[in-house]
Amino acid sequence: MRKSKSLSVLLSCLTALFILTGSIALPIVLRPFYYAHIGPLALEQSTGLSREQIVRSYDEMMDFCTGRTREFSTGILPWSESGRAHFEDVRGLFLLDLWAAAITGALLLGWQLLVRKIHLQPYRFRNRGFAFWGSVGLGCGFLLVGALAATDFSRAFLVFHSLFFPGKTNWLFDPRTDAIINILPEVFFRNCAIFILVLMILMCTLFILWDLRKATNSD
Repeated sequence: MRKSKSLSVLLSCLTALFILTGSIALPIVLRPFYYAHIGPLALEQSTGLSREQIVRSYDEMMDFCTGRTREFSTGILPWSESGRAHFEDVRGLFLLDLWAAAITGALLLGWQLLVRKIHLQPYRFRNRGFAFWGSVGLGCGFLLVGALAATDFSRAFLVFHSLFFPGKTNWLFDPRTDAIINILPEVFFRNCAIFILVLMILMCTLFILWDLRKATNSD
């Protein structure tokens, strides 16, 4: 059976991309993760809104950002055209991530279904498969990023917006005109980053263990 190095590199990249986008996608679609912050962050007390109003404002904003509706809304909270423009940018990034997670997941699943029917196998560099190298590469990279962000999250938050929204300042909300920011404190975004990093490490670990088990069974 012929072994392909390029196929191995391609599958490693697909694995890394699936882990990355899948880890980011979960806090996007898992809305109870946000709801769990309402009480601990005392959002009702700090905003004067009821829990139901906060949940509705968040849900309507996320419905727009995830493509479930074309009409932008933040419940009873006021918003500006500048704020809406920022959420349009966020919508583009969210949909890109969700589609990337779905497509890479489908491609990896498709490969597993076809692997026994074709006479081409990915090359095993140092007797390790594509899942191992894709996971190790991504995991090491984001452990470093996570360590740097942990030292100064506010600075990392600024750098993130500078990279993904270049040349724009409409993400700097005025609470008087874009009150949605009052229910999205920085600590929530920090916890999202921690959640994503933990998910990424967990998924990398599972893929590495799967690859090692597969190597053991083939010996």
